[in-house]
Amino acid sequence: MVTGTIKNKVDKIWTDIWAGGITNPLTVIEQLTYLMFIRSLDEKELETEEFENLSGEKLDKIFPQSAVGQSMRWSKFKNDDPRAIYDVISQRVFPAIKNMKHGHLPDFNQQGELVEIENEADGSEGNTAFARYMSDAMFLIPTPQVLQKIITGLDDLYEHDLTGLDMQGDLYEYMLSKLSTAGQNGQFRTPKHIREMMVELLRPTPEDIICDPACGTAGFLVSAAEYVRSHYENTMTSEQWEHFAGPMFTGFDTDRTMLRISAMNLMLHSISRPEIDYKDSVSKQNEIRDKFTMCLANPPFKGTVDAESISDNLKAVTNTKKTELLFLALFLRMLKKGGQCACIVPDGVLFGSSKAHKAIRKELVENHQLRAVISMPSGVFKPYAGVSTAVLVFTKTGAGGTENVWFYDMKADGFSLDDKRSEIADNDIPDIIGRFHNLDKEADRQRTEQSFFVPKQEIADNDYDLSINKYKKVEYVPVEYPSTQEIMKDIVATESEIQKGIKLLWSDLEGTPWSELEGKTWAELEGML
Repeated sequence: MVTGTIKNKVDKIWTDIWAGGITNPLTVIEQLTYLMFIRSLDEKELETEEFENLSGEKLDKIFPQSAVGQSMRWSKFKNDDPRAIYDVISQRVFPAIKNMKHGHLPDFNQQGELVEIENEADGSEGNTAFARYMSDAMFLIPTPQVLQKIITGLDDLYEHDLTGLDMQGDLYEYMLSKLSTAGQNGQFRTPKHIREMMVELLRPTPEDIICDPACGTAGFLVSAAEYVRSHYENTMTSEQWEHFAGPMFTGFDTDRTMLRISAMNLMLHSISRPEIDYKDSVSKQNEIRDKFTMCLANPPFKGTVDAESISDNLKAVTNTKKTELLFLALFLRMLKKGGQCACIVPDGVLFGSSKAHKAIRKELVENHQLRAVISMPSGVFKPYAGVSTAVLVFTKTGAGGTENVWFYDMKADGFSLDDKRSEIADNDIPDIIGRFHNLDKEADRQRTEQSFFVPKQEIADNDYDLSINKYKKVEYVPVEYPSTQEIMKDIVATESEIQKGIKLLWSDLEGTPWSELEGKTWAELEGML
């Protein structure tokens, strides 16, 4: 858990970077990510050296065993003069990690030039996903003084506050919570409590293969990983831990900055070898089908994609350029039979009247098992956007299976629905999770309640409309108003009180005796002015 002390320290680092001229939150996180990665490499090297000393066994090293190579280590330069730190990171460390291969940093020759690491038969084995996306990274810390403040602040956090990977992951989550603007392609961070609700609905296990084809900062993958660890950590086998470290988690994005941030986020949660790839998920370059047991995502809503690049088998399901519809078809294609999906969609997907909208809804209801539609209030994604959204939960069957669809009208998520998103007591999420996993008790609920079932046939008869307002019944309570005579009496009494008050005020201010004012009309009072 990130305490107030840790938040204050992170905020101090953040302020120092802002004072240096970097004001884009995404850029701040990106620069901090590089420095956290540089420090993590040295931590790993120190662990390797400690093991060597205890075992006497020689192991591969990350840093070159030359004077220049050793000078690139965090523990070697962190206490140097600010200018020396700036020079070694900008001219040595940063170019080296951009050219990292096979888990090793390249050395420099006497002319200060990088010595390329030769290709090896094992390809990128041993490389972290983060290192794979460093080639176009840019070091933007403006001055040696700002850099020294960041290094001192991070070192203080790691040495005194961050005890283990859980705390490091929580720290990174707190930094990501400062992303109050969308990325360049419209990505934005899904609030942690919404992600955790969706994960709780699906309940992943150590055997699952999980994908987010629009992963952004990898929040859904991290939340799934945290769920698996909290429920299965003491019973997982070595094979399951090996699966957990990489193959279990796959994410795609078209923004390399997001890929670097997501890879770091996963690395800090013990997932060192995830499949994090640069890929336009709905394009022809993505041919994955029947691979994953679970999809968790908040795909992009706005905009369209180039019609020529869209995968033909997605257009066969829903012939459109709208990404929110194409991603639903994509989930169905990428999941194995029996695979589950929980995804966020804008309300327009639920009731849109175009052929493409109706086609994807019909596909979910008729050919697969649509299990739940959870309507969320419009403020959930503030301050990014005020759009109304819903969570769809479905299982890929290829042979139908939808009998009744469960609807829930979420009215509160534990936070205010304005731009501040302050914590409040009202929260429907525990109720949603509890009811979803006890659907046998939902059958007798009335349409006037917060959740209820709707039969498949009724949905089909309504053009597969999935908006909760189509089926929810509102109870109108009759209101009795007073008669016109009573209202007029109240108005006259109120006017009399106002006149009396004005006369009393006049008497006090002008010194006019009350006896001279008491019986006067409005017109007579106006004449005295």
